[in-house]
Amino acid sequence: MKKALVVRGGWNGHEPFQTTDLFIPFLREKGFEVTVAENMDLYTDAEFMKSLALVVPCWTMGEISKEQSAGLLGAIKNGLNIAGWHGGMGDAFRNNCTYQFMCGGQWVAHPGGIVEYEVNIVDHDDPITRGLADFKMKSEQYYMHVDPCNEVLATTTFTGEFGDSPWIAGCVMPVVWKRMYGKGRVFYSSLGHVAKDFEVPEARTIMERGMLWAAGELTCCCGCNCK
Repeated sequence: MKKALVVRGGWNGHEPFQTTDLFIPFLREKGFEVTVAENMDLYTDAEFMKSLALVVPCWTMGEISKEQSAGLLGAIKNGLNIAGWHGGMGDAFRNNCTYQFMCGGQWVAHPGGIVEYEVNIVDHDDPITRGLADFKMKSEQYYMHVDPCNEVLATTTFTGEFGDSPWIAGCVMPVVWKRMYGKGRVFYSSLGHVAKDFEVPEARTIMERGMLWAAGELTCCCGCNCK
């Protein structure tokens, strides 16, 4: 049985308990033995981290110690896989650039706060987004600093009409991506400001498939895990 670790905490505005409670049953239904932690101490347990197939972090902002950071990032470099969403992964530990390097991006703004916007699927062949059409969200539209090495699966385009930032009109911003960090698979979706956002079927499907892809449990069209 594959093992997964869900780590939740940090800023409560992103509903770390409510959002992770949506996906913990899903992982268990898929056969994962899930450990849930409300601190980051397990990141320093090298043997435990080696036993995992997947870590799902949901810890917005906050601070991570040098030992915890080294334990998490070292494990991912050595083959542990990670998948997360919104600020729980993409706006954690703002002073830790190495963590941001692993994630492939960092939140910097959400002009206008809660707005209506469209998510555009750009890779219709990838197993994470296959069969999905463009869809609407009413939530925070994340403006991020992103790594050009990311394999982008979905994007959004800013209109410039929200948040007194007209200069970003027409900017196409990655929303969903995957990448490698050493031997570890990294999946990220900027969707999921609060648990209600995952009532949008496409947002939830993308996250569920992203976790499975990261853990090596989602196959591509040829039946392997190459994508």
